[in-house]
Amino acid sequence: PTSAQVSAVPHSGRFCYTLDSDVLTTEQRQFYEDNGYLLIRNLVSDEDIERFRKEFTRICKREVKPPGVMIMKDESLRSQFGQSENVVNKVQDFQEDEELFRYCTLPEVLKYVECFTGPNIMAMHTMLINKLPDSDKQTFLHPMHQDLHYFPFRPASRIVCAWTAMERAHQDNGCLVVQPGTHKTALKPHGYPEREGKTNKLFHGLLDEDEKIPKVHLVMEKGDTVFFHPLLIHGSGINRTSGFRKSISCHFASSECHYIDVKNTTQEHLEKELQEMVQKKYNATSVDLKDIWNFRARLVQGERINL
Repeated sequence: PTSAQVSAVPHSGRFCYTLDSDVLTTEQRQFYEDNGYLLIRNLVSDEDIERFRKEFTRICKREVKPPGVMIMKDESLRSQFGQSENVVNKVQDFQEDEELFRYCTLPEVLKYVECFTGPNIMAMHTMLINKLPDSDKQTFLHPMHQDLHYFPFRPASRIVCAWTAMERAHQDNGCLVVQPGTHKTALKPHGYPEREGKTNKLFHGLLDEDEKIPKVHLVMEKGDTVFFHPLLIHGSGINRTSGFRKSISCHFASSECHYIDVKNTTQEHLEKELQEMVQKKYNATSVDLKDIWNFRARLVQGERINL
């Protein structure tokens, strides 16, 4: 569905994280190479965003029940009955919801994705995030982290996240915060932060954060979309407003990526936590991390090869 003609091999020498195409300018490629992210303004239409918003509401109200979807409520609000946008902070794994999955197939998004993954594109991890107004407990603070921590597939340079603001995102309502250039570093150990109050499941963060690395707050208008590398250190602050801050995102990967064994790595404890969650939800006796990702993954474009 895209017009981009992309070679499968990175440009010799100069570019490591982007592929040759007629979509990105040399300046845009260089910015991503240097910083690990690229912000494209006004990419997704108001009409599409409104459709995603309505579908989120329907899922919250249980008017539709897509298979495999995880509706995540905030830990501090778990005692409140019902599901509404007042308590649901994330709809995850929406790959079987045809309305939300439309986001992963938008030609205007895919033409950029292809510049990082090549032509065979898998949607690996999907989320609609509803950042709720926060209390002093900072429940919705997502600590600084690297997304590759969650992924048992490589190479990292053929994975990219597309993250679209569904309304204006700024410092007061907890916009994305990035540390430019950290995509050139290795995957670091992650875990739950040591602070008071309840922590949401799988909101892992860096165990040893370097405060000296400069942070950039990505102020975004509705429809703006940022593409970023899975090793880029990023997070989001708390929502100090009375409204919600919604965004929709997908991690895309080349289907030519391959699964790795995370045993005896910093990702091993994450595997155990995910397995326990899936076994509890589906009453399964044993499940492999690769099986979980095979279930989540969905072909978007081209040929399904490894993933």
